[in-house]
Amino acid sequence: MNNNATRAAPLLALATCFAVSPAHAAEEADSAIIVTAPIASDAAEQRAARTPGGTDVVSYEDYADKTVVSLRDTLAFSPGVYLQPRYGQEVRISIRGSGLSRGFHMRGLTLLQDGVPINLADDNGDFQELEPIFFDHLEVYRGANALRFGSGTLGGAVNGVTPTGRSAEGLYLRGDAGSFGMVRGLVSAGVASDRVDAWGAVSADRSDGDRDHAKRRSLRFHGNVGLKLSDVATSRFYASVNAIDQQLPGALTRADALATPRKAAAASIAGDQARDIDSLRLQNRTSFDWGALTLDVGGFVNAKSLYHPIFQVVDQESVDRGGFFRLDYDGGMVAATFGGELRVGDVNSKRFVNVSGKRGAKTFDAKQDARTATLYGELRLTPVETLTLVAGGIYADGMRRQAIAFNSAAPAQAGTIGRADFSAFSPKVGLLFEPVDAVQVYANYSRSVEFPGFNELAQIATFVPLDPQRAWTAEVGTRGKTGQWSWDVSLYRADIKGEMLQFTVGPDIPASTFNAARTRHEGAEAALEWHPADWLRLRQVYAYSHFRFRGDAEFGNNRLPVVPRHVYRAELRLGTDALHVAPTLEWVPQGPFADYRNQVRTPGYALVGMTGGLRVADGVDAFVDIRNIAGKKAIGDISAAIAVTAASAIYYPVERRAISAGLRARF
Repeated sequence: MNNNATRAAPLLALATCFAVSPAHAAEEADSAIIVTAPIASDAAEQRAARTPGGTDVVSYEDYADKTVVSLRDTLAFSPGVYLQPRYGQEVRISIRGSGLSRGFHMRGLTLLQDGVPINLADDNGDFQELEPIFFDHLEVYRGANALRFGSGTLGGAVNGVTPTGRSAEGLYLRGDAGSFGMVRGLVSAGVASDRVDAWGAVSADRSDGDRDHAKRRSLRFHGNVGLKLSDVATSRFYASVNAIDQQLPGALTRADALATPRKAAAASIAGDQARDIDSLRLQNRTSFDWGALTLDVGGFVNAKSLYHPIFQVVDQESVDRGGFFRLDYDGGMVAATFGGELRVGDVNSKRFVNVSGKRGAKTFDAKQDARTATLYGELRLTPVETLTLVAGGIYADGMRRQAIAFNSAAPAQAGTIGRADFSAFSPKVGLLFEPVDAVQVYANYSRSVEFPGFNELAQIATFVPLDPQRAWTAEVGTRGKTGQWSWDVSLYRADIKGEMLQFTVGPDIPASTFNAARTRHEGAEAALEWHPADWLRLRQVYAYSHFRFRGDAEFGNNRLPVVPRHVYRAELRLGTDALHVAPTLEWVPQGPFADYRNQVRTPGYALVGMTGGLRVADGVDAFVDIRNIAGKKAIGDISAAIAVTAASAIYYPVERRAISAGLRARF
């Protein structure tokens, strides 16, 4: 593994000199949970409450007692978000069945930090670049409810919002240590004057991993500087730097995953497989506030290096840049939003023979260019105080182009240019009804369209013919609070045409990603909280997922693999900030199918854990996080396959028993 500190030093120096800003959807946190405040930004909660569909805001306090490694630790109790650890910071993240066939990286979701997409211009991405320990809160907008982020995906959007110097003045320190040689540290600080404020944080992380060949190392920086230009105009600059090294233990056979989950795949060890990422993101958002009318404009540039030895060494250098604007009007009875975003990117994509994790002979060299542009708008009418009608839509335009300079497997492809162009309009209508105070009922009907990226189009080097994935989704639900109870429940049905899944193409062509004819994703997303006293809180989330083919020529009406039909999580918090414990439960009664032919299903499982906290002194808290107390051996995630045998290495075991503890201090 490379030395993160050495590799990141130039980037850290540059980032420190050129601090940062969020994009169009990144409204600042009003209160810094990472330092002082007990709840997430009120502004974020209010925006979510005005959306006629599934939304959620997760505050730092909701996961402060956990050792925060990945999005799994932050979003475990966000309704409708399916997260399964694979190793280290690698998780499967899916909302409403997004990206089911993707056993690596991410598809079908827009991930943002301070409103700027982490996704590359072709919409693929590495969610490891999000550092959850930095966030004040996270905003989750499921499905077409993510229109405010310029997202038209089936899954929606997740936006992590960091503090500012005004919301997080002072110094915050955090340190964690635990099983498998895990050590994590965080230092953050904020300062503010009348016209200028600044906030910055550095985190470092290392672990040997709970499996062989799963070591990770990371060093990260994030910061921002805000300027008050006038009574109307403000500007904020943001910078984010990541240096992440992660060994890959690989997938196992079913027998190995259930009997020897610590084991690494032989190919992973022989090829020293890994995913090493260095990235630098710079953004600016300038805002104008004229009362009922506000305007955000800005731009961003993301530079990324990926060194990824797997079956071959994937070596990519990419630069993405873009701009955005967002105009909001709130006139009481009439409110409207209009915005747009342009992302363009280019990738120098090379592959080499994997010689024990090092570059051997070059096998592939291509230049990949992508463009994704969106225009979106939404009109909200409130004819009476208790009813809001919403209509809107998003127009998306995309281009993917690849020019092959060299392909050792097909020398004649040198000079070959593949190009795919896409465009689509996705409308949305909805209503939001508040029969009584603090209780909402909503419904919406929307379209989503996902364009294929390079991982789908260039799967056999030259472009393959793929259509966009299109879906019409109906959603009804309710959220609210009464007395000791609060809830958030959504029911949805998405009829999909051209879902990007794995298919057997022919006798001489292996299974790969192509468009299914018709599929359906339907289910329920529910959260229920009981909070009768300051010292007692029960949180519960439940997801019902019924995803299937509809009259497919190869798979009939089979269930889609990967996501189980039922997932339940609960946490019972006993005590106050002075002293508390919180036992947790994750229960999957029956595992999902592993194959599209529905011949092999994984077993269900129940995992028990516990977190706890103690106020050591004023501003100083100790915490403990115990996972999989019983040492349960189970299968947590699957790389879907057409057909499965006993020799199929497609399974990832759940996390082994682990104990960690740490301290948080605020000054």
